[in-house]
Amino acid sequence: MRNDSASDDRLEPFSNIDKIIHEPARLNILAHLYVVESADFIFLMRQTGLTRGNLSSHLSKLEAAGYIGVEKKFAAKKPLTLLRLTRVGKAAFQYYRWIMMKALDELPG
Repeated sequence: MRNDSASDDRLEPFSNIDKIIHEPARLNILAHLYVVESADFIFLMRQTGLTRGNLSSHLSKLEAAGYIGVEKKFAAKKPLTLLRLTRVGKAAFQYYRWIMMKALDELPG
């Protein structure tokens, strides 16, 4: 296996991957939120296959990063949690997609 600077340069975009987004469960959540205006907690739980606790934990990390907005309200006297991508989250997800496509396109083969 050759270790030259040309191959190292092709792998460099992977070092710019957003680790918050790159985690598979969070990537799945953001991908679902990217294509809708907003989604409720139960919908995301069903779509992603995550448990309540696991989904809640990942949503907390995404909210702390400023990638999602969380709105809690009541509908027909039942709690409802609505989630949406923020502008920052949408931009971060778009950049993540761009970096991944660029990095994968530059790999030999």
